[in-house]
Amino acid sequence: MTADLEQVRTLSLQEHGLATVATTRADGTVHASVVNAGVFDDPVTGAPGVAYVAVGKAHKLALLRRAGHATVTFRRGWNWLSVTGAVHLVGPDDPDPAFDPAGLPQLLRDVFIAATGTHDDWAEYDRVMAEERRVAVFIRADRIIGNP
Repeated sequence: MTADLEQVRTLSLQEHGLATVATTRADGTVHASVVNAGVFDDPVTGAPGVAYVAVGKAHKLALLRRAGHATVTFRRGWNWLSVTGAVHLVGPDDPDPAFDPAGLPQLLRDVFIAATGTHDDWAEYDRVMAEERRVAVFIRADRIIGNP
């Protein structure tokens, strides 16, 4: 069954943004981990999709850089939706010439909020994000399937 991003947004909010992201290793096996993600348009391309914030040293970033694609799945009970597509990274170790690096702190905040995140001290949040070399990960909605 095909679905749309509004259905993805609704389901993601029901599960507080909790999702599984999967990509492939060089040997073709699947690497999966749990993240907090939300529906978010890519700030450079404008492509609709899903985004999350990753720790700069996360192994999954190296895999995403190599594979260039990922699937993120949200579920609540027996309902689930998966978004599959090309990956775009924006962060201190993944600069994009079309994105002003001065806007990275706000971008990380916006992605975090889209993934249902809140924070009592945004200055502290910004400090930790910079220290951990956090990266905004965007997965373009090339395909959406599921059981909404």
